[in-house]
Amino acid sequence: MNTLAPTVAVIGLGYIGLPTAAILARSGCQVIGVDVSDRTVTAVNQGEVPFVEPDLGTHVAGAVAQGTLRATKETPQADAFIVAVPTPFTEDRTADLSYIEAAARGIAPQLRGDELIILESTSPPKATRHMAEVILGLRPDLSLDDSDGRPVIHVAHCPERVLPGRVMIELVTNDRIIGGVTCQAAERAQELYARFCQGEILLTDDVTAEMAKLVENSFRDVNIAFANELSVISDRLGIDVWELIRLANHHPRVNILQPGPGVGGHCIAVDPWFIVDAAPEEAKLIRTAREVNDAKPEWVLEKIEKALADAEGGAEIAVLGLAFKANIDDLRESPALGIAKRLTQLGAIQRINIVEPHIEQLPATLAGDDRTALVGLDEAVERSSVVVLLVDHAEFSKISPDDLTDKALIDTRGALAHA
Repeated sequence: MNTLAPTVAVIGLGYIGLPTAAILARSGCQVIGVDVSDRTVTAVNQGEVPFVEPDLGTHVAGAVAQGTLRATKETPQADAFIVAVPTPFTEDRTADLSYIEAAARGIAPQLRGDELIILESTSPPKATRHMAEVILGLRPDLSLDDSDGRPVIHVAHCPERVLPGRVMIELVTNDRIIGGVTCQAAERAQELYARFCQGEILLTDDVTAEMAKLVENSFRDVNIAFANELSVISDRLGIDVWELIRLANHHPRVNILQPGPGVGGHCIAVDPWFIVDAAPEEAKLIRTAREVNDAKPEWVLEKIEKALADAEGGAEIAVLGLAFKANIDDLRESPALGIAKRLTQLGAIQRINIVEPHIEQLPATLAGDDRTALVGLDEAVERSSVVVLLVDHAEFSKISPDDLTDKALIDTRGALAHA
């Protein structure tokens, strides 16, 4: 690999791929982003970003203006390839590796030998080796080591560990785990990430690196499940769960997380199932936590239906937030979006007033219902008799107790009742 000014192809220009491409382009690499979306490719080549992430637009615009970043739909030749494509799970909760396989098929014809190929996509154990097998199946003239004289490719896994809304900061400051199929592959990947990563770079094997990312998110999922279960128990016992957690967290060794309407996003809501799939008999606690969090939206819907039943006549309802977490536009695996969709199936609602300040139009799953509208915060609260806060966006802190007089409030985040 050319260590002076390597050419890096980033496959997948989504929430992780595009920030990574922009950071690399600003660190001295020539970066070619690859995506299947015409909209994304066009936006990047115009120096624009197709989704909301603080500071990303500045990085992309600067890199494009400097000529170090461009986008295309075709996989090019490069010194290094970073694969950052989706890894959803199927209906039976096993990993769908088809996007990784497609990326591998695109990379294979472009290889000459000595390239570095990194899988960044969050993946089940041995997905990196599966990607390598797909490539070598198409290119039997290549090898993962130099034991038989064939040209070598260097394959590694480097999972992203960033928080939406802070991606451009944490890409630089967070520690990184790099797992190589070989030691040399790990070291080559370390050289690339050291161009921008100020945190510690920790080397291991590829399977351990894959598992580390899954364990990190499963740890949070288990702890969120504890908080969500506490909220259900507290409701049964007539206890204010927010006050309960605040008091318990005064213990020096207790740090209970905050409950919510469920768990969303592509990581925490998905990754634990990869562990369950890999070891179904052993992953009992991880499975139970997933089931607790997956059940929370149904509990919220029961609370909403009761509030609607208590309202006189047909009611309008305000749904505050669709994203999976505060202050971003990411709707992936969002429990809020799922709850909103279920509300369209209730006949007792006259109108669903949705407030999501980070999107410009309703997603397709909601746009087809003529009772559903994307409106401003003031209008939604004023005309609705039931107000449901599903995401604690900063804008919603503008709501005062006076705004909620004579309205039923279901605050799944504790943001209004405890402001």
